[in-house]
Amino acid sequence: MKYHAVLSADDGLNSLPINPCSVLDFHFLKLGKGEEYSGSTDGREVLAVILGGKAEIKVGGSSLGVLGERPNVFAGKPVSVYLPAGVDYTVEAKTPVEIALPSAPSDMEIDPYVIGPDQVANGVWGAANFKRYFHQILTTAAQPELPARRLIVGETFTPSGNWSTYPPHKHQVDNLPHEAFHEEMYYFKVSPADGFGICHYYNEDGEDENFTIRDHSIHMMNKGFHTVVSAPGYTTYYLWFLAGNQRTQATVDDPNLGWVGRTIPMLRELGY
Repeated sequence: MKYHAVLSADDGLNSLPINPCSVLDFHFLKLGKGEEYSGSTDGREVLAVILGGKAEIKVGGSSLGVLGERPNVFAGKPVSVYLPAGVDYTVEAKTPVEIALPSAPSDMEIDPYVIGPDQVANGVWGAANFKRYFHQILTTAAQPELPARRLIVGETFTPSGNWSTYPPHKHQVDNLPHEAFHEEMYYFKVSPADGFGICHYYNEDGEDENFTIRDHSIHMMNKGFHTVVSAPGYTTYYLWFLAGNQRTQATVDDPNLGWVGRTIPMLRELGY
């Protein structure tokens, strides 16, 4: 089975060319200044993450304001809008704008809400050459006051030459508190945009693949272990989003590599 693809980046709404996941879906919206898109969430909750640019977002005819503060994903924290199931919405671009639209099934009745940059938690995961930087946009740990039915969303920035989501981990069965079933996708950007990274994916069925991360590529994981590395000279960004049976996060490291995670306190104490 193929677990990766490069998305089209045409004006308007762009869909996944393939999707091995049964819960998660993703769309990419690109609009020029003055252009407009209208859609419906139907039976899914959607988190509209403004990757870059500004847009006015209306839900059911009511404006949530002109939103967006960063020109691109490498220039600050995002503004996002939680769109509940069963609503109609309109996006009007005030500048050229790119918006990520991860989604998952939902039966939760709630009003839409805006997540501003001041509500996005940030920090560092890992150490040494597997150090990376994160934004938590819609998570149970950092934003318990922001309700959602299934979606968990954040951003990770992996510096030049560093590894990310390392040690490789999985989250494919509900066995709490040790592991929780979540499908996951990574939507990638690269800086400079002509750069690349590598993603290694493998699972217990014997599937094992490496693929080249390019700007605007996506990794779709309904199971399995996964890890990412940035080529020297380039920073990779990925929007990560998960959905499963519940919103409690619990992962299991590859047992052959889990010892690496236990070195983090020592490496940090040494200044790495």
